[in-house]
Amino acid sequence: MGNVFVLDHPLIQHKLTYIRKKDTGTKEFRELVDEVAGLMAFEITRDLPVEEKTIETPVTTAVTKTLSGKKIGLVPILRAGLGMVDGVLRLIPAAKVGHVGLYRDPETLQPVEYYIKLPSDIEERELIVIDPMLATGGSANDAIASLKKRGATNIKLMCLIAAPEGVDLIKKEHPDVDIYLGALDEKLNEKGYIVPGLGDAGDRLFGTK
Repeated sequence: MGNVFVLDHPLIQHKLTYIRKKDTGTKEFRELVDEVAGLMAFEITRDLPVEEKTIETPVTTAVTKTLSGKKIGLVPILRAGLGMVDGVLRLIPAAKVGHVGLYRDPETLQPVEYYIKLPSDIEERELIVIDPMLATGGSANDAIASLKKRGATNIKLMCLIAAPEGVDLIKKEHPDVDIYLGALDEKLNEKGYIVPGLGDAGDRLFGTK
């Protein structure tokens, strides 16, 4: 059964405050999202398997630990997910990156897939689906379903903030997927925005309206 983890590290919470503020400009917003993504990646990768390795230090021989070859794949949901990728890649530079393009129909609020490009070996990888906002959950739900349809079996979801409605949908449709959040907010409003939220993550990342 998938679990929900709210990463309450003080640095994450501090930076989220400034990400939420409406007068934080595009440059600072982008930098903060990048930094929080790296901090969240540190927590998400806590359970990666390690193996012992014998090395030579300048002083002596030592038995130390390295990652045991677990392959990681990052799958940002376009476009807002792109803002979190570099922060994760700095910690896991060998990770491969796929992309899923979805947009939300303004009338139905349902996701429409328009692009998907993935590593050829996704069935062998631990995949981290990345989207700053988990609002209705429709986009993440569709993205995860697309990955599973193509052979993925080990998936985690990483979001800056979420509404309970989105969390509930992912837990219902994908009970095997762990969800990692910077914050779990109060609710969705009538327009499908997270409250208190941070507005539209894509617009704030890329300076669009």
